[in-house]
Amino acid sequence: MPTAATSARTPSRLITTREMTTSQFEKVLSNCSRVAMVLVGLVVGVATLQLAQVILAPVFLAIVVGLMVGPLADWLERRGIVPALSAALVVLLLIGVIAGSVLLFAAPLSEWVAKGPAIWEKFRTQLINIKGSLESLASLQDQLKSLMGQTPAMTVAVNDSSPVKDIAFLAPAAGAQVLVFLVSLYFYVATRENIRISILSLCFSRAVRWRTAHIFSDVERKVSRFLVSVTLINISVGVAVSLMTWALGLPSPILWGALAAVLNYIPYVGQAIMAVVLLAVGFATQNGLEHILLPFGCYLLINFIEAQIITPQFLGRALTLNPFVVFLSISFWLWIWGPVGGFIAVPSLLILQSGISHILPTREVAPRRLSRRAADVAARQAVLTRAAEAIRAQAEAEALRQREIEAAKAPVPKPEESKPEVAKPKRAPRKRPIAGSAPATG
Repeated sequence: MPTAATSARTPSRLITTREMTTSQFEKVLSNCSRVAMVLVGLVVGVATLQLAQVILAPVFLAIVVGLMVGPLADWLERRGIVPALSAALVVLLLIGVIAGSVLLFAAPLSEWVAKGPAIWEKFRTQLINIKGSLESLASLQDQLKSLMGQTPAMTVAVNDSSPVKDIAFLAPAAGAQVLVFLVSLYFYVATRENIRISILSLCFSRAVRWRTAHIFSDVERKVSRFLVSVTLINISVGVAVSLMTWALGLPSPILWGALAAVLNYIPYVGQAIMAVVLLAVGFATQNGLEHILLPFGCYLLINFIEAQIITPQFLGRALTLNPFVVFLSISFWLWIWGPVGGFIAVPSLLILQSGISHILPTREVAPRRLSRRAADVAARQAVLTRAAEAIRAQAEAEALRQREIEAAKAPVPKPEESKPEVAKPKRAPRKRPIAGSAPATG
């Protein structure tokens, strides 16, 4: 039998449990609302990237390329060239490289376009062996339709597009994007130090300013090292593919080497595309299954040596990323911006990794002896830090001067009149009797 005390405690327990349940529900609801806000922000960000592709894609590409050519601009500036002129020289050098690449691709591509009918005939002769099986499948399908009482309907499709018309429509947009890329690259290279100083001056404490300066230097170092190393590796892969295709007797070996070097900038996806291209070229130009598969197999061997031996030796473990994360980044940026997104996928991961490693450090970095490049970076960071401190000190001095001006304009209170002090008469000192002397008698 429950006592009176037990029955009195039971409602209070129910009320406490109900209050705890309500508070937990409110906490869960608050967390869900925060997650929903984050998801909405991500959706809006992705939609913005897709809608603003014409502007944002060349600007992001210019920033990535600017990080790669930043050391070259620094080298020119150390030789006494002003930043505006060094940026112009870097942009002109890049234009020359692009023009040379276009000329390198133009001649072999024109030859392959001229060989188009012959290649098509070669494909037709290679496909003649499976034509009989395809015809038997088609006749079987017609028989099944006749047994089911269905007659094949005739469809008419009108193709109102042509490659010339598509190129005519796409050329102005492509030209505008190239112009935006070159202009953005010039202004970024010419004003990158001013951008750093402006961002550092916005930092509200010395620790945040120190972390921001290290993020800038680390991002430039990692992205520049990655892109320069990958460029050298891709050139080596292109030379190896050119020699391989020349030794196997494939036409236009320079074209396939240059294409392999360009596609190697996009990990996984670029190598897969190049393997399919070489398989198609072997299928169109070679006779026999072993000769068709030989270019494909040799390219896979070259790619294996490059990915497992050469790239780890050049880049090291400092720039090693999770392959699954790299694949997700490449898939996302290819979906958002196409080939440009595939190029900036890995540099964007390096930028994100540098920011996270400095904002949320996982381990202490042991001090080590600075190399010459590290000393230059440290000196540059010191200059940027002093500049930011000077800007902050100037702002504080300006605020202090403004307060002094306001204090000077304020009315001065009148001092109170003091009364003159009256000197009090001094009392004569009291004489004490001398010890041993008798008191005077009358």
